Amino acid sequence: MAATWKLEFPYRRSVGPVIGEFLAGLRDRRVLGARTEAGRVLVPPLEYDPETGDATVGTVEVGQSGVVQQSAWIAEPLRHHPLDRPFAWALVQLDGADTAMLHALDSGSAEAAAPGTRVRIRWADETEGKITDIACYERADAAESRSPQAASDVSEGAMGTVES
Repeated sequence: MAATWKLEFPYRRSVGPVIGEFLAGLRDRRVLGARTEAGRVLVPPLEYDPETGDATVGTVEVGQSGVVQQSAWIAEPLRHHPLDRPFAWALVQLDGADTAMLHALDSGSAEAAAPGTRVRIRWADETEGKITDIACYERADAAESRSPQAASDVSEGAMGTVES
């Protein structure tokens, strides 16, 4: 005897105010972090400071460029990976942030994804408030060599405090 059944999870998850604001920022091609009582900026933002457990105290916009802290080279991407060619997973500390954010880095080679490499965000053509609004990071010098329109799509955003 055999039976067919469908396993599903028919519920929606709320992302909450901090991550919700972060995702709304991505939709608008801005990266937002959370400021701690000590003045550190956490990107991606958290509701609580992981060092003290205290609530974070505000939202801050950070830069769209940064520095690779660590990377892992993927020579043979799988079909569910964000890029269809070799790439690196990279922890990037964006300008103005005190923590690093993990995302794909389209660097062309493992050597080009070394710690200390300057990179910037390459935005998806259409943004909708998801982490995939960041298509990937790319080397800062690669962004400058792309077309003027494409380069403007990854231009440095203004940094400042956002009302929360």
